Amino acid sequence: MPIVVGVKFSNNSKVYTFDAAGEDYEEGDLVVVDTQKGNELGSVAKANYVVEEEALPGELKKVIRKANGRDLDLCKKAKETEPKALEIAREKARKLGIDLKFISSEVAFDCKRVVLYFTSEERVDFRELVKELASALHARIELRQLYERDDVKLRGALGMCGRECCCRSHLRDFEKVTVKMAKVQGLSLNPTKISGICGKLMCCLKYENDYYAEVFKQMPKINAKVMTPDGLAVVESNDMLKKTVTCKVFVDDTYIIKKFALEEITILKPTPQQPSAKKDKKKDDRRGDKPPRDKKPQEEIAEEEGDLDDDLDSLPDGDGEE
Repeated sequence: MPIVVGVKFSNNSKVYTFDAAGEDYEEGDLVVVDTQKGNELGSVAKANYVVEEEALPGELKKVIRKANGRDLDLCKKAKETEPKALEIAREKARKLGIDLKFISSEVAFDCKRVVLYFTSEERVDFRELVKELASALHARIELRQLYERDDVKLRGALGMCGRECCCRSHLRDFEKVTVKMAKVQGLSLNPTKISGICGKLMCCLKYENDYYAEVFKQMPKINAKVMTPDGLAVVESNDMLKKTVTCKVFVDDTYIIKKFALEEITILKPTPQQPSAKKDKKKDDRRGDKPPRDKKPQEEIAEEEGDLDDDLDSLPDGDGEE
């Protein structure tokens, strides 16, 4: 079984698996790894461990070596180049009249590749811009368009809770979040209360959704009739965390508001409505005494049956085969 290490890169909380190549690494070690984009500098997030062949994501790239002094100098130079590359990109785009908003830049630790992140509301032809940037920065240029969630994840921000946005701090991938999750959890559907800094639904709606979805099936619906220890009542609200139901309990000509545990109440099923006699009478009146259009009078049907009997009598005995 292969021995691997988990490595993560700057500005990215996702941990990638690499072949340890027979070397021992400890958590926190800076290493140079082989990636599809070339050599990258990362830190070990998970020390050497054994993994099953079936659990591997595919062909593993290898850890080349532990970072040495030269690698650290190159990394420092790359970090210093990033603000310069961003400013050059903005200037070139302005001169070419291209409507792009550059957010940030990322320079590979060997300074041979520069990734520029931008946002744009319209489709833009930036082929000429790439040529200008490659000539100015003497590196391979990649332009990547960001959307609302990616922008916040890259730059970081504080959420409504006062903490750093989940996408920036610990989320590895964006998961699907729907309005139904907020509805099931009993939250206000006001967009300003369930949306994050990016303007999309908050990622944290997904965290406890499985619990709420399970309890939601057990809770009665609002305005449903239930039987309580104090008698017939109508549901006012539900508390899915405490599993309690607030009801209007009818007493004589008035009612009182009271809370009950979920196991204390019985949900009453609505009785099916019987069709009224007046509606049936109206249907009969509309029909009248007229025979159905597609049906023939009884006399004609009888004559046809008689003709059919005569035809059957004229047939020879047996099954009709020669």
